[in-house]
Amino acid sequence: MKTKRSVCCFGEVLWDMFPSGKQIGGAPLNVALRLSSFGVNTTIVSAVGKDALGNEALEFIDERGLTTLFIQQNELSTGNVPVVLDKNGSASYTIAKPVAWDQIAYDKYADHKIREVDALIYGSLACREQVTRTTLGRYLTKAHFKVFDINLRAPHYEKEVLFDLMNEADLIKFNDEELPLVCSMQTNTSNILEDQIRFIADATNTPTICVTLGNKGAILYMNNNFYRHEGYKVKVVDTVGAGDSFLAGLIYKLLGKCSPEEALDFACAIGALVASKSGANTVFSLDELEQMKKR
Repeated sequence: MKTKRSVCCFGEVLWDMFPSGKQIGGAPLNVALRLSSFGVNTTIVSAVGKDALGNEALEFIDERGLTTLFIQQNELSTGNVPVVLDKNGSASYTIAKPVAWDQIAYDKYADHKIREVDALIYGSLACREQVTRTTLGRYLTKAHFKVFDINLRAPHYEKEVLFDLMNEADLIKFNDEELPLVCSMQTNTSNILEDQIRFIADATNTPTICVTLGNKGAILYMNNNFYRHEGYKVKVVDTVGAGDSFLAGLIYKLLGKCSPEEALDFACAIGALVASKSGANTVFSLDELEQMKKR
């Protein structure tokens, strides 16, 4: 009998190119690495190039205990993204295309894996090109629980694609800038957060929606109820990957049948701790997390 939680993450693997050097990233990989650190049986479905950066990415992922079986290598370059941090640690990105993860081909073994796992997590960025978008569409028909991580990076998204992906989801995660932007695409003009969340839930038939609110915490809509958390106050080093770790923490607890309040608290704590450190995939222990929560 299966008891260990299992998740598959689909989408981009790339290198974030900071002024101080490169760090591996891509929201799906960030989520996968964090879930794996919690003991979740996690796989990543993606593509890298047949180049030095691609080989280095595969080596890193393997060293962190994730299988690379479902990461293809193709003739395009491995994604690499220049990152600029402002004085508050918030990041902006320059994302080139096409790159390897724009051409994630359908794979019957990945299909079989997605049928087995408890949840499939996917994002919007990897769906900017038709090949990867078509592959994801085939996998979504096989998934048991589908989590859509909205990740708007202009100009790499289209309204029709976003709403198609939201209509497939059982849970959608936004940040506080993305939610009103997506609502405005459907002429919803309310400035009230709860109204915006209900609007998306009704428009896409999605039962669970979470919105991160920066240093003001997060809000979770689940079972027709709203749950709020004010967040944990930390000195921000950079925000890269903080939302990804937040999502990993939320899914980890929800799959474990924890209460919405407990899941939201854990997710906020994880996101804050990552924001207090450099890079998306910093390693820390759950003891360190508990110490931060007591400050």
